[in-house]
Amino acid sequence: MDTTTSTTRLTTRNILSLALQILVGLVFIAAAAAKMFSAPMMVEVFEHIGFGQWLRYVVAVIELTGGVMLLLPGRALYGALILSATMLGALLTHALIIGGQWQPAAGLFVMSLLLVWLNVPKQGGEK
Repeated sequence: MDTTTSTTRLTTRNILSLALQILVGLVFIAAAAAKMFSAPMMVEVFEHIGFGQWLRYVVAVIELTGGVMLLLPGRALYGALILSATMLGALLTHALIIGGQWQPAAGLFVMSLLLVWLNVPKQGGEK
């Protein structure tokens, strides 16, 4: 009989989720920093979008918030949801407005969706 409770057992799913949370969280924090500190590429991208540079700062705050939430216990699901929606917006922006490299946004969208799936509580309260 297994006396380890489901809340303390390290499963492959938990390890995968934690590793992906750290990786994706750090990527989004770095992307937010590039936007906040006006990396020339980011300024150019948002210039092509055509809504003004204020949008760059809004997206940076959203990405920073989502990235940090991925690193906080109990907040990863919410961070992943925020970042999934953000990357869907990025994909639509590439497809409909600016063109260019859509693959990084698609990869981050898929990883964010995977984190949503990994962090949705399963029946019985197990993650």
